Amino acid sequence: MQNTQSLTGKQKNLLETIREYVDQRNENPTSYRLHKYLEAQGVRDSLKSVMQVIEALEKKDLVKRDGDKRLYLIENGNYANLKNIFSVPVYGLASCGEALAYAEDNVDGFLQISKALFRGADSAKLFAVKTLGDSMDKDGINDGDYVIFEKYEYDKGEELEGKIVVAVINGMATIKRYKKVSDEIIGLFPRSKNTVHQPIFIHSSDSILVAGIFRKVLPVKYVSL
Repeated sequence: MQNTQSLTGKQKNLLETIREYVDQRNENPTSYRLHKYLEAQGVRDSLKSVMQVIEALEKKDLVKRDGDKRLYLIENGNYANLKNIFSVPVYGLASCGEALAYAEDNVDGFLQISKALFRGADSAKLFAVKTLGDSMDKDGINDGDYVIFEKYEYDKGEELEGKIVVAVINGMATIKRYKKVSDEIIGLFPRSKNTVHQPIFIHSSDSILVAGIFRKVLPVKYVSL
């Protein structure tokens, strides 16, 4: 694993720019968007030059790109500020297809996550589930990903309409979009390229627990327990 002391000035600056972009915009940039961001700051490097620096950082295992070409920092022992890392418990599995995964109370493990990814959030209220299925892939939640939720507190009256939630129905957990269809009917709707998935309809008097509200998805290829 490469030490950051071996980086050039351009490479260090680009790493910090990626971190700044993610912190400010709460999303990961593509190389093109990062180049435009640099231009807006008065940096006149060409897109080709920026790409060359990114490729050099990839070779040093400090940056990765996903299938959509978005850039992710790899926080390792040579680069991470460990004081800014906190642990998020992983509670079992949640289905992104049928509501078949049992949501157990015991913790299956912990994810180590940078505080910069959740600025302003109460880390004690965050938890993760590992997804099964593809019924939420249009929202960027894919099979095997870790999804971070914030515990839903009913007494605080936070609005659920249209939000992605993890709901527990008769002991079974599922990730869907919440929608009040009528005064009596609650719908949990998939968002999938796979047309086999159908919504779940629940009467307002049925036993349903909204355990958490979606905050962020962590693609499994960049996360390990």
